[in-house]
Amino acid sequence: MKILTTLSLRLRIFLFFVLLAVSGVGLVMAALLIGYARASSAGIESGFVFAAVLSGFGLMALCAGVWFLFDENVARPIERLASGLRTRAHAGTGGVDKHAARYLGDLAPAAEAVSEQLMRSTMDQASIVASETARLTADKARLTALLSEIPVAMVLVNPAHQIVLYDTQAAGVLSQVCPARLNASIFDYFQKGPFLAAYEKMVSSGLEQSFTDLAAANGLEFDARLKPLGPGEGYLVIIDEAHANIAPDQSRPVVFDFDLMEGQATENLMDMRLKDLTYVVFDTETTGLLPHKDEVVQIGAVRVVKEKIVPGETINQLVDPEMKIPPASTKVHGVSDAMVTGQPTIKVAGKHLHNFARGSVLVAHNAPFDMAFLRRHAEACGVDWTNPILDTVLLSAVLFGTTEVHTLDALCDRLGVTIPPELRHTALGDAHATAEVLCKMLAMLHSRGVETLAGAIAEAKKHKRLLEDLN
Repeated sequence: MKILTTLSLRLRIFLFFVLLAVSGVGLVMAALLIGYARASSAGIESGFVFAAVLSGFGLMALCAGVWFLFDENVARPIERLASGLRTRAHAGTGGVDKHAARYLGDLAPAAEAVSEQLMRSTMDQASIVASETARLTADKARLTALLSEIPVAMVLVNPAHQIVLYDTQAAGVLSQVCPARLNASIFDYFQKGPFLAAYEKMVSSGLEQSFTDLAAANGLEFDARLKPLGPGEGYLVIIDEAHANIAPDQSRPVVFDFDLMEGQATENLMDMRLKDLTYVVFDTETTGLLPHKDEVVQIGAVRVVKEKIVPGETINQLVDPEMKIPPASTKVHGVSDAMVTGQPTIKVAGKHLHNFARGSVLVAHNAPFDMAFLRRHAEACGVDWTNPILDTVLLSAVLFGTTEVHTLDALCDRLGVTIPPELRHTALGDAHATAEVLCKMLAMLHSRGVETLAGAIAEAKKHKRLLEDLN
């Protein structure tokens, strides 16, 4: 077999088909000889029928063997080579497995050479922009510190009425209605009627407009102003007074992403491009593995906007399961009975997650397991889980093939994502790792021509048997 690695790829393929032809002819000839021998004893007709049947089964066996060799030595190595190059290009890890591609001639060394050259070019580009990035980071820190000291709540909204920036004070006010979130609709926090009336006056006059809004939740009354930024450039919402004693969360200064200024409506998520969607990546820790009778003890969630994890927009919530946590489960996730005493039940925590995920795509690793717990308590929470769902197990199968391992640990190793040991099997730790994996997968899906959410779900469904076997 070693001599085959020294031959050119074209010559090996030629010899492959020569073997197929010679073996086929040999099988037919052998079947005819056996049939001829049978014809002399059982009659000519019986002999030829037997020869035809024997040659047919022989050719089928030959084709099966040839397919196995071709799949093992050509098709599967090419698939691994492609996924390795995508991983190197979009995740900066992985590479070319030359041993697996040893029968593909010069293809593997050539692919590795191109990959190494691209990585060197990328490193050169990174060193060129490093100083400019440092300067921009310093400017961002100054802007954050400056806006955090302004004693009014400010929200920057794009022309599609989606949040682009909010400061510490605004986060404290908005969170009394719904969790403050980038790219969320401003109408999640204000009544649409009074708000749009003031907005239309602002647009027609080009001047700042004041209005009073009674928020949909908790009866909070907002005295606010809408300030135009310019034609087609969005506007500022300045909340002058909130009739509630709300202490700003100093751990969350200014949160913004100016890439969101060119926002678009999100009525039909299925037709939107994957890179433009907002994702809520979540994980649950539970008392056991039976969704029909076990309970959630911890929920972790991370928001991803424009293929980037939003700092500060997270959920890390312990949940009172209203039952004893088995010691075997505590040994896995570290959540004990004492830790969940006095914590919210799933009725409260589930509704909070639902509000946090408004207008977003839900993402989880083995999503059917986590969603089974949430859907079981949906009625008690007063919510309906209608969000589209993506599963990173299935996306891994789309990108790397069904023969690979698709555990979260394997995905993190493959894509260069590190989970600190103390955070593994914690809800927020696993959710954050899954979010990092998702961000790298989105670029890889784009390289495979999967552009929209509908396309990603359609590709994932082709591998749904993986989850059925897993669960």
